[in-house]
Amino acid sequence: MTSRRKRSGAGGSALTFLALLSTLAGVALVGAAPAGAVQEAGGVAPGVRYEEFDIPAAGGVTHAHLLSVDLRDPHVRLGLLHPGAVAARGRVSQLADAQGAIAGINGDFFNISETQHPGVEATGASVGPAIAGGRALKAAVPDGQRFGPALPPGTTTEDVFGVGIDRRARLDGLALRGSIRTPEGRLPLGGLNQYALPVGSIGAFTPKWGSASRVRATCGTDTDRAAPCSTDTYEVTLRDGRVVAASDTPGKGPIAAGTTVLVGREAGAQHLRKLSTGDRVRVRHSLVAAATRIPYSFALGGYPVLTDGQPLPGLDGRTSAVRTAVGIADGGRRVLLLALDGATQYRSGLTIAEVADVMRELGSVDAFSLDGGGSTTLVAREPGASVVSVRNHPSGGAERPVPNGIGVFRAP
Repeated sequence: MTSRRKRSGAGGSALTFLALLSTLAGVALVGAAPAGAVQEAGGVAPGVRYEEFDIPAAGGVTHAHLLSVDLRDPHVRLGLLHPGAVAARGRVSQLADAQGAIAGINGDFFNISETQHPGVEATGASVGPAIAGGRALKAAVPDGQRFGPALPPGTTTEDVFGVGIDRRARLDGLALRGSIRTPEGRLPLGGLNQYALPVGSIGAFTPKWGSASRVRATCGTDTDRAAPCSTDTYEVTLRDGRVVAASDTPGKGPIAAGTTVLVGREAGAQHLRKLSTGDRVRVRHSLVAAATRIPYSFALGGYPVLTDGQPLPGLDGRTSAVRTAVGIADGGRRVLLLALDGATQYRSGLTIAEVADVMRELGSVDAFSLDGGGSTTLVAREPGASVVSVRNHPSGGAERPVPNGIGVFRAP
């Protein structure tokens, strides 16, 4: 599955990296890499470079795949890989080829299963906010509703990695700001295309959501993902700004253009029951950045592990796993996309604390953890190829479908 060539002399930074890694606190060098490990480096396209190398870590030697993306090149950009709907998934290679990306990695954690809620289908929707092409796709679920490892202290599901319209990468937080104007007054909007809504709130689902059932949005609580589904729910369908239908149970199926579905739970459901067919209702929403006024061209969720050159306090230093991460260097002008190899001999991986150290040694000032394990996938085009190839070995033996990723694009 993975194509590996002999390293060229231009890939010396991988050897330098091994020397630097020996200074990392808490990371024990374990000697030579396993037999058969081969290093590789080369250009995917001008402004985009691929490397692979071994990392001796506390759990054993793991193998890393790295894309270095130079955003100072005006022909290079990053964008959100996604299957066209929030509640849908696709393999990273398929998403990249469908959107014309020359490389990419998987993205945010997502609603992968629903074992605690029999009869409720997993939506496949991502945890955090997402922006594609400068437009908001979704907002973040409550912290207690996320899938994935525990969040480091001080982080939330609203944390994002993104690139602004100024072409600079940065870490930020994106909060939903929205309202629902009804004949009886203005109501707060508690969600946008989310697989989980805050208790007592109203969420909006647009055609960007997809066709998955909206029942999952009313299950669990803000602090307990496994809590039972709410028994007090209501759904209202708006078309061209007027109420056209209502139901006691959230529905499923595609949402037509010009249509918004409002789903309420508890107090939110009680407010929606006051609406009547024909009532005029206006829904407004935006994702508001905490750190900048510069709009984002794209953004996706995960959680920070390195800020201003320092690892976040409280990072897990015990649990090793296959990981995906993105780093920011050179004032947001260079981005590093890292994916570990899931082949059996490397599957011990890294702890989150080690990920932060590795990203710093690679030159990142800020770094962000993305979904790992079976989701970890890095793809890139071979020279002269028109489609991407998978460069790492996914730990499940094949690519896992994911809701989004980071795509690398190059204009002619």
